[in-house]
Amino acid sequence: MRKTYSSEFKAKLVMEVFKGERLLNEIASENNVHPNMLTRWKSEAANNLHVLFENENAKMRKQAKQYEAQIEELYTQIGKLTAQYEWMKKKSGI
Repeated sequence: MRKTYSSEFKAKLVMEVFKGERLLNEIASENNVHPNMLTRWKSEAANNLHVLFENENAKMRKQAKQYEAQIEELYTQIGKLTAQYEWMKKKSGI
């Protein structure tokens, strides 16, 4: 059975690793976590640290643009399907 760890626990351990006061292996053994797992958490934290500083408005604008693009694509598909339906209806004589 796999162990699951809370985000608070992971953050606490990663912060200890970032401080550099003790070795990663020491922190891992004291908390019954495999050193590879702690290394993975450290990498994830370092790679996603920029998210903490992103502007909420910028995120919302980016998400709105994605939704608009998706809506435009769906309207294009609706138009194409409507044209195909009309063509098939015309050809079948309905």
